[in-house]
Amino acid sequence: MLEDNGSIFNTSSDTEVVLHLIAISKARPFFLRIVEACEKLEGAYSMVFVTEDKLVAVRDPHGFRPLVMGRRSNGAVVFASETCALDLIEATYEREVYPGEVLVVDKKDGVQSVCLMPHPEPKQCIFEHIYFALPNSVVFGRSVYESRHAFGEILATEAPVDCDVVIAVPDSGVVAALGYAAKAGVPFQQGLIRSHYVGRTFIEPSQKIRDFGVKLKLSPVRSVLEGKRVVVVDDSIVRGTTSSKIVRLIKEAGAKEVHMRIASPPIIGSCYYGVDTPSSEELISNRMSVEEIREFIGCDSLAFLPFGSLKKMLGSESPNFCYACFSGKYPVMPREVKVKRVGDFLDDGLNGPMDSIDGGWIQGPRDLNVEKEIDPLYQKSNI
Repeated sequence: MLEDNGSIFNTSSDTEVVLHLIAISKARPFFLRIVEACEKLEGAYSMVFVTEDKLVAVRDPHGFRPLVMGRRSNGAVVFASETCALDLIEATYEREVYPGEVLVVDKKDGVQSVCLMPHPEPKQCIFEHIYFALPNSVVFGRSVYESRHAFGEILATEAPVDCDVVIAVPDSGVVAALGYAAKAGVPFQQGLIRSHYVGRTFIEPSQKIRDFGVKLKLSPVRSVLEGKRVVVVDDSIVRGTTSSKIVRLIKEAGAKEVHMRIASPPIIGSCYYGVDTPSSEELISNRMSVEEIREFIGCDSLAFLPFGSLKKMLGSESPNFCYACFSGKYPVMPREVKVKRVGDFLDDGLNGPMDSIDGGWIQGPRDLNVEKEIDPLYQKSNI
């Protein structure tokens, strides 16, 4: 629609769509252009705009992504996606930006909640608590540290195994591993050392880059692992390739047994709300049973966080979270199914015929009913 009306896009960023919507709006004053643009959007967004005299923060009506407001000692108002960012600049947390809310800050009127767009039931991303947020943050009103510690305790209770040591896949598996070890009464030790100069491997575009990244990123500690029955706690399994290499690293370091415990339910659906997850056919839990995954990654036992136990832990707040990646049931259904599979075409992420990927996106079949296609998988997965 925008291109048909003359808009020219210079990047592949979805944020540029918002800028074009603002540019074509004729609303006055300027912040109403932002409101008008956001009213045309569907899906997940948390954004902050700076004009000559105003700071404008807006969050999507479902509240998929976190956005918080804080204040510095000099009175300056600040916004961040995580509360831990406020600590860095010595700002005090005040509150969340509510789903569907637009906050306008200026010197004259201070903070004004100008427009509260109509919003349905909140659908906050559960993966913020499983993987994305830092443990020292409070996200959606809950401590990320306490959530992950509870995930580990649930795993120790519902999927126990005889072991000598509990280790984590650093860094996002550490707190869940601490919870597992505390509940199981088994020592927690640092069996894998992470290099902090390597990024997150599951979003790398090429399998060769992901494999090499695992070797660079993690090193086993032989004195911790040799001759031991080891429980390895990780936050999630996406493709399964990283997990298989981790299991091999630990066994090559002399571990007698390797038992994988995953602090999330099986991921069977792609995320369309701002997370760069693979296409559904690349998700190993979408293609294999738990036993088949165990054989694929080469561990002695494998258990995921039960979906029902996760929702039970969240209690009365459970309906306010989005579980689409675990259930395939999307709060906002994608209008056109598109899957990003750059790694399928670019052998090493650097070389390859660009004319085969159309900017890295493949047009999905227009007549695909996502809910119809994924729901049977949800039933099959028994979560």
